[in-house]
Amino acid sequence: MAWQKVCPLEEIPLLGARVVEHRGERIAVFRAEGDTVFALRDACPHLGGPLSQGIVSGSGENARVTCPLHGWNIGLASGEACAPDEGCARHYPTRLASGEVWLEL
Repeated sequence: MAWQKVCPLEEIPLLGARVVEHRGERIAVFRAEGDTVFALRDACPHLGGPLSQGIVSGSGENARVTCPLHGWNIGLASGEACAPDEGCARHYPTRLASGEVWLEL
């Protein structure tokens, strides 16, 4: 696996996301409260809704995104659906260095 620079942090809206593509897969890179950054496959584990278009809330380990199609909450730190829902969106490691967002692919 290798680290890939995504963009400067300020190019991702606070409580929003930016989509990058890698080998035909869409990856949503989220910016939560406190400028914490997370990345998940841009598909809800329920019916594949675009998580990048969901509402981001919380910070740190409690950050989550709400799927815009059916309201499922997905933990950004793990990709796991929040109870009572079940399922997982693929999670990608991220890091923030010198104001730049990096994604491990």
